[in-house]
Amino acid sequence: MSKVTVRHDLHLSYHSQDLIKTADLDPKKNYIFGFHPHGVLVAGAFGNFCTEVTGFREMYPGLKPHLLMLPLWFRVPFFRDYIMSGGLVPSAKESAQYLLKRAEGGNVAVIVIGGAPEALDARPGALTLLLKNRKGFVKLALQFGASLVPVFSFGENEVFDQVNNPKGSLLRKIQERLQKVMGISLPLFHARGVFQYSFGLMPYRKPIHTVVGKPIDVEKKENPTQQEIDETHQKYIEELIKLFEEHKAKYKLAEDKHLTFI
Repeated sequence: MSKVTVRHDLHLSYHSQDLIKTADLDPKKNYIFGFHPHGVLVAGAFGNFCTEVTGFREMYPGLKPHLLMLPLWFRVPFFRDYIMSGGLVPSAKESAQYLLKRAEGGNVAVIVIGGAPEALDARPGALTLLLKNRKGFVKLALQFGASLVPVFSFGENEVFDQVNNPKGSLLRKIQERLQKVMGISLPLFHARGVFQYSFGLMPYRKPIHTVVGKPIDVEKKENPTQQEIDETHQKYIEELIKLFEEHKAKYKLAEDKHLTFI
């Protein structure tokens, strides 16, 4: 067993993750997985789509997932090689286009739709998604005829807390300014320690259940109209809500808990 595999297995033995399939996906097609929520460290996306420990390729034979990550991290020596070995690619439009134009299909571009700004609201109980005006991934799907698949990761926001940073606060203004300059957000997160549970940087020992929804097939449009983009975006939101509502009780969320979009 390789060192990378051992590290991932140890990670999951501490921090339980699983992948839930709700529909078959045709390996002759390309897909865009919209991943929600970002959380602090996108743990569910990395564990499920960058390693084989939850059995992605067994569930979806013929498909290869590629998690899109901020280009900044690909400039870091050695770390760049590590993340590329897991199938990660820079979150530039050109990278996604390269994956989706594969004529024989089989590629999955995993996009964390809320991006770095959404991480600033990641804390236990949070169900607010940055999605209302995020439509670039929909346009991309239409341009290449790639099916859209909503993905919701229950528990993603439960593994870390962060220092209170309401909108308008000095801390939030500093974080948002740094995010615009550097491209990455810097949530001041905390959770538990190694030998105590009151404070530390280790994640809470909470499970993450990543549910992959049903594909939304789209007609290829090289130059989609704004109306086509808006209509497909609305359909995506509706399918994401449906996915969340159908599975929330299983993962111990109250009936009155619903997604909010900003």
